[in-house]
Parts: sequence; structure tokens; C-alpha cells
Amino acid sequence: MRETFIQIEDYLIYCQTKGLSIKTIKSYEQTLKLFERYLIDLNITSFKKGTAKNIINYISFIQERGKYTVAADDRSKAFNHPENRTDLGKRVSTVTINSYIRNMRAFFNYCVAFDIIKKNPMEKIHQIPNKRKAKDFITDGQFQLLTQQFNLASYSEYRDYIITLLLMDTGMRISECLLIKIEDIDFTKRIIFLPAENTKGKRDRTVFYSSKMALLLKRWLKYRDMYTNTQYLFSTQKGKPIINSVYEKNFRKICAKAGIENVSPHTLRNNFAKRFLMNGGNIYILSQILGHSSVEVTEQAYLDLTTEDICENYQNYSPLARMK
Repeated sequence: MRETFIQIEDYLIYCQTKGLSIKTIKSYEQTLKLFERYLIDLNITSFKKGTAKNIINYISFIQERGKYTVAADDRSKAFNHPENRTDLGKRVSTVTINSYIRNMRAFFNYCVAFDIIKKNPMEKIHQIPNKRKAKDFITDGQFQLLTQQFNLASYSEYRDYIITLLLMDTGMRISECLLIKIEDIDFTKRIIFLPAENTKGKRDRTVFYSSKMALLLKRWLKYRDMYTNTQYLFSTQKGKPIINSVYEKNFRKICAKAGIENVSPHTLRNNFAKRFLMNGGNIYILSQILGHSSVEVTEQAYLDLTTEDICENYQNYSPLARMK
């Protein structure tokens, strides 16, 4: 077994012991396996020889080759069929490149900490400046049009309708929402508890829902109980939890029916955040609701209000206008 492969496997096991999410671990694995393949093609068989120059050349190589033109091994090509992708060879985004850099820095920090190497080759390699793009925003009219597309006579569409409204009302991630159990909900205080094992940050968190949402949930539960017996707030008719990709696929179909483009379940979380701020919400409270590690993360992610947004919000808080 190659030395590089052993180090990757050891690192991934280490990530598991830290309680990192499966999605995060897979991201590390993809980045490191691609880098390993690059080094092997250069006849380098150890990460100990993965100098800063090698890493810079690797990043440049990924940028020049484009999407899905590099694979960790032939098996992944056979499984993923990159030749069938419409975006094959297109430019790899700065966000993706920065993700690779971040993942590699974490790995080499681990190598230094466990005396595998003496010096981190990532020390002088920084993330690429990226022009920030404002997040997509759904207007009231668009959201109303979107929700009108659900067939509420269908169990699955009625379920997805309630999920969509709950995402907009709470700012939860879809992965968190689909794992909610009835025991996690305080119907009196309108609070939903999200246990650490279900959150991205691996910390317990609570989110809150409105009185309007409370009425919708009450109706949904009465309807759901006629079809299934389950501990989950949302499930299949057989009582099993829903897979993220199933809801995402259904959501895309509803968006297509409404004629709304560039919208995903995560867009609802973005909209919750922006609307919370526009309605006078405190960014510190927003950071807690969203489960961010710091307020700085929230600021970087959501403070992209336009001049029109600021103007509209200003009218509600003008010092002179509010004087009595």
C-alpha cells in the first residue's frame, strides 16, 4: 500500500473521531485523493515531498484542466461518468479552489501535529480573492407563486409544501429539517431542538417558528397521522426519513412549474437570513439561529444588502421620523 494512501486513510479516521460530518469527510477525501494522484503522476510517492511549489502547481493544474477532467482513479470515472456531464471541462470556480486549499491546509496541519512532517507547506499559500456574489433573493410574489404549485391532495407534495414553508420560517438547513422528530418540538413555546448529531457545526441548537407556522404544522400532523405512524415530523408514507436529494429533486420540479430559476432549498435559508435582518432582526441573534461559529461568519455570508434594501429599512428606523 502506498505511503500517501495510508496517510489519507489515517487522516479520514481522525476526522471521524472528531465527529465531522460525512459530507465534510468526503470533501477532504476527494481533495486529498486528487492531490495524491497528481503527485504519483510526478513520481512522488509521499506527502513528505509535497512541497509548496508542488501544491501551487497542482492548484494551477486543476484551474487549467477544468471540471471533472481529473479523477482520483479509473474506478471513480467508471462510476461518475464525467464524459456525460454538460459542464465537463468548464472553469473550476474560485470557491471550489479555495475549498481545496482549505482542505489541504487542514490535512497538513494534522501531518505537522502528528510529526509526519516538520513544516506545513501550506503556510505561504493563501486563498484566492473572490468577488462576492449577492445571494439569490425570492420576492414575496415569487414565493407565493412557488407554494401555489404544490398539489396538497398528494401526501408527498403536501409534505414538501410544509417543509418549504418551515425552511423559510426558521432558516434551517434542509438536512436538519428532514431529521426533526416529534419529541424535538415544543409546541407550546414554538421551538424546535436540533441535536448536535444533526447539525453541521455538531452543536445542539434551537430554532423558532411563527404562530402562522404553528397552525400549518398542526394541520399537517393531523393529515400525516392518517397515512403513517412515525417519530419523524416529515417522512415517507412508510414512516422512513426523507433523503435530502429526494426533497431537492421535488423542489426543483416545483420551481420549474413556477418558472423560477436559480433557486434551491438553501436559497430559502439565505432568504430567511436577509428577511430577518430587513425586518430589524439582530445579527447576533441571527448568527445563533443559523448555527454559525461566529458573527463574522454571518456577516461574510449575509450582509449583502442592496442600496434599495438599506433605503427601505432606513424608513422604519429614521431617528427624526421616530421622534415623538
